[in-house]
Amino acid sequence: MRALVKTQAGPGLEMVEVPQPSVGPDEVSVKVLRTGICGTDVHIDRWDPWAQSHVAVGVTVGHEFVGRVEALGPGVEDLEVGDLVSGEGHLVCGRCRNCRAGRRVMCARTEGVGVTREGCFASSIVLPSGNLWRHQPGIDLEVAAIFDPFGNAVHVATAFEILNEDVAITGAGPIGLMAAIVARHAGARHVVVSDVSPYRLALAESIGATKAVDARSTSLRDTFAALDMAEGFDVGFEMSGNPAALRGLLEACCHGGKVALLGLPAGSVELDVSTVVMNMLTLRGIYGRQMFETWYAMSVLVDAGLDLRPVITHRFDAADWAEAFETVASGECGKVILTWDED
Repeated sequence: MRALVKTQAGPGLEMVEVPQPSVGPDEVSVKVLRTGICGTDVHIDRWDPWAQSHVAVGVTVGHEFVGRVEALGPGVEDLEVGDLVSGEGHLVCGRCRNCRAGRRVMCARTEGVGVTREGCFASSIVLPSGNLWRHQPGIDLEVAAIFDPFGNAVHVATAFEILNEDVAITGAGPIGLMAAIVARHAGARHVVVSDVSPYRLALAESIGATKAVDARSTSLRDTFAALDMAEGFDVGFEMSGNPAALRGLLEACCHGGKVALLGLPAGSVELDVSTVVMNMLTLRGIYGRQMFETWYAMSVLVDAGLDLRPVITHRFDAADWAEAFETVASGECGKVILTWDED
């Protein structure tokens, strides 16, 4: 079968022919239909320091997908051939303290699909049956393909109570945009998105953000008067990994404000801890998705009418993966989808 593989320890990927993976006990083979390109995939393509220290050379990349079950291994009872599924990309050990306590998202021995084990940028992918999520009938294939990053957005947006609250989001990448959609759906009063990309700021306005502001010229505090806010934002989502964005977000929070942190800085961050202490702020790190409570929430939100399709801006055939990766790297896009096979 064809697969997009990290064939060498250096920049670049290759579309090559690899053996069809075998299906073991309690495993499922899935015929891949659509995949989403993540920033992580671009890091692997470029072979930056993070990729060099985390990625196994020879691995098939990709972790966002939707497909149909094509084969079941011995012992699989809760799925059937033909089911439409996506996969939880974090495989946990099941034996550590957190796993045994039901906190699988906190497993310290997590394996990553498309990072340390074979990924989904291929004709087929094999995963443990317990890592697959069966979709409701009629779901849009492109929406189903991005349930993995949608889960990051839902995990962030549900970390704190946001009904009737004012929410600030730093970073208008695809996950930040999806978090804005969730915040609006969940009843936030104002949702203000900050970024430096005119393209993505326009996209934020189109999906219903109250305001989309260019961080180079407008601080989050500058929006208070126009929105009739006296004390600052109640909740913040830091999605950019930019140190200046994080500092600006903390300064724009009200006393007792709460901030969920998803963006990963490239290095250490200088922070005025007195701002956190004196304003009694709560900071919470967010990683991945709750397994599988976030997946239930995602399905319920989509079933209730939440529409992610405006976040998807570009579509390519898998054969044109290089152009698709260039589009993602440019930042002039929302979510980018690859088609591997028709349904």
